[in-house]
Amino acid sequence: MSAPVDTPPPSKTHLLSTLLSTIEERIIPLTQQGVSSGSKLFGAAILSRTTLHPYTTATNNERISPLLHGEINCIQQFFTADFPDPTTRPDPARDCIFLATHEPCSLCLSGIAWSGFSEVYFLFSYEESRDLFAIPHDIEILREVFTVRSGLGEGQGGRAPLYNRRNKFFHARSLDDVAGAMEEGDDDERRKWVVEIDRVKGLYGALSDVYQQGKMAGAESSSIWK
Repeated sequence: MSAPVDTPPPSKTHLLSTLLSTIEERIIPLTQQGVSSGSKLFGAAILSRTTLHPYTTATNNERISPLLHGEINCIQQFFTADFPDPTTRPDPARDCIFLATHEPCSLCLSGIAWSGFSEVYFLFSYEESRDLFAIPHDIEILREVFTVRSGLGEGQGGRAPLYNRRNKFFHARSLDDVAGAMEEGDDDERRKWVVEIDRVKGLYGALSDVYQQGKMAGAESSSIWK
């Protein structure tokens, strides 16, 4: 089980601002390179819980291996990075926040749990990955391999989620949920962040177009699930 977390959390506004800027300024430039070479548009970052400075950022690299999803690639980089002193490597549960651009698939959820990250945020839901980007495999694997029989997902008509977002290993939240949890009376602030989240989501439209065009053209990729 994850080590206890004793670091005070950042404010919701600071958290949203930093996570969104990390996606826009650090992950998306990497993703632009990735989709142009045949990889999917999923990315991730591991950040300091106290400063919210990113330790590592990564994107999908399916040209090398179908297992190098953005989250797995990011975890690999984190654990192989040359920190000044190996004994000072940040503790995943106590010192880190995990950010995924898209709700992590079953492979990445397991990777996050095995690696000890206890606080997870994501921008796009499974349903958005399927409906906006024509990538339904996350939902299909959960249903076909793990016999998950729930509905479309949390927030979709009150149906149950496809996995436990709060569990023994980690707590996963969408950025939409973070904005929605603003204190009562902060309606203007909540609306501001909903608009900002939608703006950053909109940046993925062009990336998806490049990926889909490459897929149709037979771009090089080791993944059979495109």
